[in-house]
Amino acid sequence: MDFNQVAVFIKVVQAGSFSAAARLLGLPVSTVSNRVAMLEKRLGITLLQRTTRRLRLTDAGQTYFDHASTGLLHMLEAEAAVAEAAAEPCGLLRVTAPVDIGDQILASILCQMRNQWPKVHIELVLTNRYVDLLAEGIDVAIRTGHLQDSTLVAKNAGIARWVAFASPNYLAGAALLDSPQALRHHTCLQFTPMGKDTWTFYAADSSLTVPMSEQVMANDVGLIKELVLADKGVALLPVYLCRQSCEEGRLARVLPEWHSKADPIHIVYPQQRFMPPRLRVFVDLASLELRKWLE
Repeated sequence: MDFNQVAVFIKVVQAGSFSAAARLLGLPVSTVSNRVAMLEKRLGITLLQRTTRRLRLTDAGQTYFDHASTGLLHMLEAEAAVAEAAAEPCGLLRVTAPVDIGDQILASILCQMRNQWPKVHIELVLTNRYVDLLAEGIDVAIRTGHLQDSTLVAKNAGIARWVAFASPNYLAGAALLDSPQALRHHTCLQFTPMGKDTWTFYAADSSLTVPMSEQVMANDVGLIKELVLADKGVALLPVYLCRQSCEEGRLARVLPEWHSKADPIHIVYPQQRFMPPRLRVFVDLASLELRKWLE
């Protein structure tokens, strides 16, 4: 039995195409295709039906994938268990996080990882799209919002609260802002995922939706924050992104009794019997660091 053929077949199924599997494995597409063909020839069955648009597992292919992927997982877990018992954290760790999680938080996590575990090399992939960890070869993700149902392990790292901020200079020359309704007298800088037409606020026992005038809109939270710092208006921003600016006196929270959405933040990774040491220390360190920023 050639385990390379089996491993390549499993990666093709997980990635959804020969080309995607080739990118993840660092192999030519022809090599990936040949190994799957050789596996089918040895077994004497067709595992994958190929069309111009997609791959489809045959019934025999599905059965083989189910058993083979489980077997390969056990082999990888066995190696991870040996490595965990014998070695310090080392190797490449691929991490994904949303773009708007904040440079300061991510920089702090990465610096601490480098200081404490210098043999761990981190590749950080920033994207706001949903990443299939298994298909794209990602070890761990930081995710905001409510999680989709999945087989991933999720560790809660806190709540990211979005509240209204403005600069002291802007507030000094603007109308009194003592209620959400008073926003109609202000320039509202809108991070579009928070709402183009309305902002919704919550208090202890009530909620309130305020119409927006679409004065300034952008889908980049960092740009919206910079506009607030430049005294251009009021914006809904996550507390963790503004903490340092507030401590420096450059930003101030307004409407302190009200907040907008509250997003749970999780660290998620594929379920496995034995966690590689590099993944274990990252999850522990990132969880502690996120909780500091989200307090």
